[in-house]
Amino acid sequence: MVAAGFPPAPAYGGLSNGGPGGGGMGSGSEAASVKLKLDLHDIYNRGADIDRALRDIIDEAIRTRAPLVEIIPGKGSGQLKKRVLRFLDQKEIKQLYHRVEKDSRNFGRVFVHFRH
Repeated sequence: MVAAGFPPAPAYGGLSNGGPGGGGMGSGSEAASVKLKLDLHDIYNRGADIDRALRDIIDEAIRTRAPLVEIIPGKGSGQLKKRVLRFLDQKEIKQLYHRVEKDSRNFGRVFVHFRH
């Protein structure tokens, strides 16, 4: 389902780098300013796709040395956000990032901070 006026999201849920010019690799200073974004609205009911998209965005953040990933599970009932937080709390995933921040002004958004 695509909202009017918005282009269709990729099949894995809307992975974008949030920076100008797309996902190309640039100089080290450009990579440091990149914020990655993952919108899970389109795959909210497909568990394997959710886990794959989360793992892909974490791997991309490490590869591009992005300091921040914004994950948007949406507001809804809170079940998708709980799933995201459980995924991030896994021992092997937890080792890959610095900290998780739940947006205090927007319940439907989670930030994952990295130290590279």
